[in-house]
Amino acid sequence: MQIPKELGYYMPAEWEKHSAVWLAWPYGDITFPNNIPIIEQSYCEIIKKFEGSEKVKLIVLNNKEKDRIENMLKDSGADMSNITFFAQDYADVWVRDYTPITLFNKNNDKLAFTKWNYNAYGRKNDPLFTDLLKDDKVFLNILDESKYEIFNPGIVVEGGAIESNGKGTLLTTEQCLLNPNRKNDLDKGRTEIYLKAYLGVENIIWLNEGLVNDHTDGHIDEVARFVNPNTIVCAYENDKKDENFNILNNNYKILKNAKDQNGKKFKIIKLPMPHMHYDNGEKAPVSYTNFYIGNSIILMSIFNDPNDKKAMKIIHSLFKNKKVIGIDCSKIIYGGGAIHCITMQDYLE
Repeated sequence: MQIPKELGYYMPAEWEKHSAVWLAWPYGDITFPNNIPIIEQSYCEIIKKFEGSEKVKLIVLNNKEKDRIENMLKDSGADMSNITFFAQDYADVWVRDYTPITLFNKNNDKLAFTKWNYNAYGRKNDPLFTDLLKDDKVFLNILDESKYEIFNPGIVVEGGAIESNGKGTLLTTEQCLLNPNRKNDLDKGRTEIYLKAYLGVENIIWLNEGLVNDHTDGHIDEVARFVNPNTIVCAYENDKKDENFNILNNNYKILKNAKDQNGKKFKIIKLPMPHMHYDNGEKAPVSYTNFYIGNSIILMSIFNDPNDKKAMKIIHSLFKNKKVIGIDCSKIIYGGGAIHCITMQDYLE
């Protein structure tokens, strides 16, 4: 069996130039019960923000839905020439987690994909998650396997669980990738072998865990992100009484001592935390690290919190050549994710 790393393939950083961004239109009552009209309006606004930055590849259920959504987007003022529709049977909007990971080749201009297994965050026995299992096959039906090589490691890894600096270092969490519910039956050492072989990395930084009440079991994009090959932003809680304080403080300490693929330490920048509770009083897993890096824009998840402006200012200082746009995710988070979770960069024309 051919191994991507041996063929020169590697996982690029998110800031590499994209041709498009993938989104899946929200529907039904799986993720956003009683909130679909509000979420649809949010999607219209999000899609419009990509104009001038990259194309939008939008997954919809069928042609009937396509016509309805097309009319809604037109009414919102969206540039329809910037959107390509893909009719496909799917369950949920979290394309970050079930799409193949694009691989670049350092020896030529070829692209390939690593298609990890997706098991609905290890919650096959939970009725709220069972329907999500169909999403494991969505992109295999969209990608033309005759044109692009697709590697299948055979283990469960969601896209939101891994973060690459494009130079050989990967960020992830033990809570997620080593979780028994992913059914990989691999220890840390064996998991590293898979990640290095199929993502072309040399160096892996393991944080312990992610945010409280995160149903993904600690996705990295909620706690730490690369903003350039040498710099990491990390979510940090200043309130010692907050449930996330010890988790995020420990992550910060690990990152401060972490080294890159060349043995050099990273510059670590703290991002403040937003604070939000669901209607039932449960703490929501909200974070400012859940942003999308576009060609000319940064879409930031914000939550009507006093720290919104402070976090956006920090991100703008790190991406001075990009426009930082805040997207209100105080309703989207009810599905368990935010901007980075609902997007996936695409490098194919």
